[in-house]
Amino acid sequence: MSSLPKKLNEIVEEFALCEGQEKLEHLLYYAEQLEPLPEWLAGAREEMEQVHECMTPVFIHAHREDGRLTYYFDVPAESPTVRGFAAFLSEGINGSTPAQVADIPDAFYLRTGLNQVLSPQRLNGLSGILANMKRLALPL
Repeated sequence: MSSLPKKLNEIVEEFALCEGQEKLEHLLYYAEQLEPLPEWLAGAREEMEQVHECMTPVFIHAHREDGRLTYYFDVPAESPTVRGFAAFLSEGINGSTPAQVADIPDAFYLRTGLNQVLSPQRLNGLSGILANMKRLALPL
Protein backbone atom coordinates (compact mmCIF):
# COMPACT_ATOMS: atom_id res chain seq x y z
CA MET A 1 0.00 0.00 0.00
CA SER A 2 1.90 3.01 -1.29
CA SER A 3 -0.03 5.52 0.85
CA LEU A 4 1.58 4.26 4.06
CA PRO A 5 4.80 5.79 5.36
CA LYS A 6 7.65 3.33 4.76
CA LYS A 7 8.15 2.35 8.41
CA LEU A 8 4.41 1.90 9.02
CA ASN A 9 4.20 -0.32 5.94
CA GLU A 10 7.05 -2.45 7.34
CA ILE A 11 5.19 -2.82 10.65
CA VAL A 12 1.97 -3.77 8.84
CA GLU A 13 3.89 -6.43 6.93
CA GLU A 14 5.38 -7.78 10.20
CA PHE A 15 1.89 -8.23 11.63
CA ALA A 16 0.60 -9.77 8.40
CA LEU A 17 3.27 -12.49 8.63
CA CYS A 18 2.19 -13.42 12.16
CA GLU A 19 -0.52 -16.02 12.66
CA GLY A 20 -3.27 -16.11 15.29
CA GLN A 21 -1.91 -15.53 18.81
CA GLU A 22 1.41 -14.37 17.35
CA LYS A 23 -0.36 -11.17 16.28
CA LEU A 24 -1.33 -10.46 19.89
CA GLU A 25 2.17 -11.30 21.11
CA HIS A 26 3.60 -8.91 18.54
CA LEU A 27 1.19 -6.20 19.69
CA LEU A 28 2.32 -6.76 23.30
CA TYR A 29 5.93 -6.46 22.13
CA TYR A 30 5.09 -3.02 20.78
CA ALA A 31 3.28 -2.13 24.02
CA GLU A 32 6.57 -2.68 25.86
CA GLN A 33 8.36 -0.40 23.37
CA LEU A 34 6.15 2.66 23.97
CA GLU A 35 8.49 5.45 24.93
CA PRO A 36 7.75 7.36 28.13
CA LEU A 37 6.74 10.97 27.74
CA PRO A 38 9.64 13.41 27.46
CA GLU A 39 10.30 15.40 30.62
CA TRP A 40 8.84 18.60 29.13
CA LEU A 41 5.50 16.84 28.51
CA ALA A 42 5.30 14.54 31.54
CA GLY A 43 2.63 15.75 33.91
CA ALA A 44 1.28 18.22 31.33
CA ARG A 45 -1.89 16.50 30.18
CA GLU A 46 -3.46 19.91 29.59
CA GLU A 47 -1.12 20.19 26.59
CA MET A 48 -2.27 16.81 25.26
CA GLU A 49 -5.49 15.79 23.54
CA GLN A 50 -7.59 12.92 24.82
CA VAL A 51 -8.60 10.20 22.38
CA HIS A 52 -12.28 9.92 23.31
CA GLU A 53 -12.90 6.90 21.07
CA CYS A 54 -10.83 4.74 23.45
CA MET A 55 -12.31 3.37 26.64
CA THR A 56 -8.79 3.63 28.08
CA PRO A 57 -7.65 7.17 28.94
CA VAL A 58 -5.32 7.86 26.01
CA PHE A 59 -3.64 11.23 25.57
CA ILE A 60 -1.66 12.31 22.52
CA HIS A 61 0.54 15.26 21.60
CA ALA A 62 1.87 16.11 18.14
CA HIS A 63 5.07 18.08 17.70
CA ARG A 64 6.25 19.48 14.38
CA GLU A 65 9.87 20.21 13.60
CA ASP A 66 11.28 20.91 10.14
CA GLY A 67 7.95 19.87 8.58
CA ARG A 68 8.02 16.43 10.20
CA LEU A 69 5.76 15.13 12.97
CA THR A 70 6.54 13.37 16.22
CA TYR A 71 3.74 11.96 18.33
CA TYR A 72 3.86 11.39 22.06
CA PHE A 73 1.42 9.16 23.93
CA ASP A 74 0.32 8.76 27.52
CA VAL A 75 -1.38 5.35 27.86
CA PRO A 76 -1.74 3.44 31.16
CA ALA A 77 0.50 0.40 31.57
CA GLU A 78 -2.56 -1.70 32.44
CA SER A 79 -3.85 -1.25 28.86
CA PRO A 80 -1.29 -3.21 26.83
CA THR A 81 -3.41 -3.53 23.68
CA VAL A 82 -3.91 0.22 23.43
CA ARG A 83 -0.26 0.84 24.33
CA GLY A 84 0.65 -1.52 21.47
CA PHE A 85 -1.51 0.47 19.05
CA ALA A 86 0.04 3.74 20.19
CA ALA A 87 3.56 2.35 19.99
CA PHE A 88 3.32 0.88 16.51
CA LEU A 89 1.53 3.94 15.18
CA SER A 90 4.09 6.34 16.63
CA GLU A 91 7.01 4.21 15.47
CA GLY A 92 5.50 3.85 12.02
CA ILE A 93 4.41 7.45 11.59
CA ASN A 94 6.94 9.58 13.48
CA GLY A 95 9.08 11.51 11.04
CA SER A 96 6.30 11.74 8.46
CA THR A 97 4.93 14.94 6.98
CA PRO A 98 1.37 16.07 7.73
CA ALA A 99 0.39 15.15 4.15
CA GLN A 100 1.75 11.62 4.58
CA VAL A 101 -0.23 11.22 7.82
CA ALA A 102 -3.40 12.53 6.17
CA ASP A 103 -2.98 9.99 3.32
CA ILE A 104 -2.98 6.93 5.60
CA PRO A 105 -6.14 4.94 4.83
CA ASP A 106 -8.44 4.73 7.84
CA ALA A 107 -8.71 0.95 7.59
CA PHE A 108 -5.02 0.29 6.87
CA TYR A 109 -4.92 -1.99 9.92
CA LEU A 110 -6.98 -4.63 8.07
CA ARG A 111 -3.74 -5.59 6.32
CA THR A 112 -2.25 -6.48 9.73
CA GLY A 113 -4.88 -9.15 10.33
CA LEU A 114 -5.50 -7.79 13.83
CA ASN A 115 -9.20 -7.80 12.98
CA GLN A 116 -8.97 -11.61 13.15
CA VAL A 117 -7.86 -11.62 16.80
CA LEU A 118 -9.28 -8.41 18.31
CA SER A 119 -12.83 -7.28 18.94
CA PRO A 120 -14.38 -4.51 16.83
CA GLN A 121 -14.44 -2.36 19.97
CA ARG A 122 -10.65 -2.63 20.35
CA LEU A 123 -10.19 -1.86 16.65
CA ASN A 124 -12.35 1.25 17.11
CA GLY A 125 -9.71 2.41 19.58
CA LEU A 126 -7.01 1.95 16.95
CA SER A 127 -9.11 3.86 14.43
CA GLY A 128 -9.71 6.60 16.98
CA ILE A 129 -6.01 7.00 17.70
CA LEU A 130 -5.23 7.29 13.97
CA ALA A 131 -8.09 9.77 13.46
CA ASN A 132 -6.70 11.96 16.23
CA MET A 133 -3.17 11.72 14.81
CA LYS A 134 -4.51 12.89 11.44
CA ARG A 135 -6.49 15.73 13.00
CA LEU A 136 -3.50 16.90 15.03
CA ALA A 137 -1.27 16.82 11.94
CA LEU A 138 -3.35 19.31 9.97
CA PRO A 139 -3.38 22.46 12.11
CA LEU A 140 0.27 22.24 13.13
